Amino acid sequence: MKIVATFCLAGLFSVNAFALTGNDATTKPDLYYLKNDQAINSLALLPPPPAVGSIAFLNDQAMYEQGRLLRSTERGKLAAEDANLSAGGVANAFSTAFGSPITAKDTPELHKLLTNMIEDAGDLATRSAKEKYMRIRPFAFYGVPTCNTTEQDKLSKNGSYPSGHTSIGWATALVLTEINPQRQDQILQRGFDLGQSRVICGYHWQSDVDAARIVGSAVVATLHTNTAFQQQLQKAKDEFAKQHKS
Repeated sequence: MKIVATFCLAGLFSVNAFALTGNDATTKPDLYYLKNDQAINSLALLPPPPAVGSIAFLNDQAMYEQGRLLRSTERGKLAAEDANLSAGGVANAFSTAFGSPITAKDTPELHKLLTNMIEDAGDLATRSAKEKYMRIRPFAFYGVPTCNTTEQDKLSKNGSYPSGHTSIGWATALVLTEINPQRQDQILQRGFDLGQSRVICGYHWQSDVDAARIVGSAVVATLHTNTAFQQQLQKAKDEFAKQHKS
């Protein structure tokens, strides 16, 4: 009864937190490739999140408990670090898997490519489903702090389904494999792990993360139809080829 009551608190969260802000290519051309009307419609793309008491939700709970046990380990430490994707965090997160630093100084074209697609894959792509379902996050459901509480208060008013961090991470991994296919396995593993970090931290349910990988894949497919993205992707490929001549 307590669990169900806690879950119902999700209905108290204000949908206004997800009101369209207009933050698209029209208003922030340096940060977005897509406009709002070009963004992935995650509400149409995804099924509803698992209902409390369903078999799928029982799996979500089991994965949460499994992840919580990892928080005191090295994997848990990585999960806490993965919570920060701002200010170049997403590029830094993939540098090791990519095989070389991804920074504004070392790889300006690649860094620009990744930075500009963050919100296309994050807020713009996940917004519609988050607005509709306003799913309560695991840390709020259980009343247990996350492994990195920096944005916990802010995200307590933000829907859990699907995971924006995961969508960004998976989309980034797919794009990076195009640029450096020889490191495909390491890059995709890193993208997968970044999503699982959200489960370990208690910011997302497993089903939020699974759904977000679908969203991230759809985002990359859509970005490939965008001229500005295509041009920046080619610049990043040329930059990589020049830096890695044998």
